[in-house]
Amino acid sequence: MANITLYELPGCPFCIKAADKLDELGLEYDTIEVPSAHSERTEVQEVSGQTGVPVLVDEDHGVEGMPESSDIVAYLEETYGDGAA
Repeated sequence: MANITLYELPGCPFCIKAADKLDELGLEYDTIEVPSAHSERTEVQEVSGQTGVPVLVDEDHGVEGMPESSDIVAYLEETYGDGAA
């Protein structure tokens, strides 16, 4: 089991953007497919406080539920990409 988890909905362009960045960086991660109905997304709501996807969890860096694909991509690049310290 990877320490990075991506909550996603198949076909969601924002989820694809986040997954593409994870793949580009060669990171191992798990995915959790959420239901299409927002009212049924209880697990992602517990993690992030909202029902939108994608949501990233990175246990190694204390990220417990980061929403918004642009924020996720920037975080991944900064933490694991060329910008990593």
